[in-house]
Amino acid sequence: MGNKISYFFQTVAVIFISAVCFLFFKEVLPKRIFSEAKPSAKNVVVDSILLEAVALDEKSDSKAEKGVDTFRRKKIVFEQIDGITFPPEEYEQYKGFQFLIPFFEKLYLLETEQKGDIRIAYFGDSMTDGDLIVQDFRNSLQSQYGGKGVGFVSITSESAGSRSSISHQYSGNWKTQSYLNVKRPLKPFGVNGHVFFANDTISNPWVQYKAGHGVHTSLLNNPTLFYGNSDNQEGELIVKIGKDTITKKLSPDKLLNTLAISNSAVKSFKASFNVADSIPIYGFNFDDGKGVHVDNFSNRGNSGLPISTFNVKLMNQFQERFDYDLIILHYGTNVLNYGSYNYDWYEKSMTRVVNHLKQCFPGVTVLVISTADKATKYDLEMKTDSAVVPLTLAQRKYAVQSKAGYFNLFEAMGGDGSMTKWVEEEVPALAAKDYTHFNYKGAQKVAGLLYQQIQTGYAQYKEMRKNRKITPNKAAVDSVSSKTTTANAQ
Repeated sequence: MGNKISYFFQTVAVIFISAVCFLFFKEVLPKRIFSEAKPSAKNVVVDSILLEAVALDEKSDSKAEKGVDTFRRKKIVFEQIDGITFPPEEYEQYKGFQFLIPFFEKLYLLETEQKGDIRIAYFGDSMTDGDLIVQDFRNSLQSQYGGKGVGFVSITSESAGSRSSISHQYSGNWKTQSYLNVKRPLKPFGVNGHVFFANDTISNPWVQYKAGHGVHTSLLNNPTLFYGNSDNQEGELIVKIGKDTITKKLSPDKLLNTLAISNSAVKSFKASFNVADSIPIYGFNFDDGKGVHVDNFSNRGNSGLPISTFNVKLMNQFQERFDYDLIILHYGTNVLNYGSYNYDWYEKSMTRVVNHLKQCFPGVTVLVISTADKATKYDLEMKTDSAVVPLTLAQRKYAVQSKAGYFNLFEAMGGDGSMTKWVEEEVPALAAKDYTHFNYKGAQKVAGLLYQQIQTGYAQYKEMRKNRKITPNKAAVDSVSSKTTTANAQ
């Protein structure tokens, strides 16, 4: 009996001491389970330019107030473009449709008169890996305005195995240079941020493509190789289509060269490169030349900053060939990991990136997509990471300053706590258990939200177009990049 009483008091004492310890340590332990210090990049794929920018930022004052934005509470007033002026926008609701007017005009001519075609370059990070988001965005546009083909596809791709819009295989003996980790490539990077070399003289490097199952991507339309300049005049492309094998000579005389594989659509083909060392290879393009085409240039670990390394002269050549009307910049996932809430460095750097893009692709309009929500564990509960809102503010600010459109994906998802809901409450779930990336269903929803915002702006444009006072000419539309329209904070 005495032992039972002793054990009882011992148990009570242990519980009491545990409670006291819990209350004490609760006050001294950090609220955030994981450190906000910059994590080790040992197992993280991050572009080298971002790492350098962060290192420079660490020398500056990192104690800036979270979320401070000097533009807050200011109204954006636009100047006329081709007789059209969108209504002033509250800065916090900024969408920047005014700066998409040249794109809307091309869309209008395509829709009403079936004139021309539209091309969009969608630059992103792991969010668009495997053509997620982009494939559904492309499908919506092509269903509405016409167009067939998956667009430009690289020679090799880290997401080839997970992509359903095209089947993509390649040999392992390609030499690859990427703008994520190489500053001075042997030859300029292509529009996809990569350059490939078939330098193996023992076994010919090869690549093979097969059309996907999408209604607009069920064929490889007008397959065309893009490659660069070299002194090598001996290179050959050996193409196998079905039972037929064709050998074509490579003529790398210009800064950018093209070689048509077939003048019609095919289901699949395999291309081998013989004696092609030193010739920069960029990739293959697939489109029918009509309607809308969207190229997916996704790179895991990309912050967007490596775009600043694009060679202007080569990109001008790509623009002459593709005539991009809209460039979408969808970044942020890889910028959230460095512990600072002061993203002035990113805002300034990405403003320069957009200005550089306008040099590379004259006449193009730009749309900035903010980071999505990302959840991190605080007090044993998954909540919106404290760096998300400050980063969206920086992204909106650089969109305004560089005269670009802006899509606030964080708000479109539902704002604070939305990623947790997408993972835990939606049925089926819309995002992965890393509380960062969308799954297939979530990517479809994001694509729909983006498409909806563009359609909203386009509908407003068409309504205002009816009442404009001047009639734009083609030169005015084509030379929009030289215009001096400004968005003034008043």
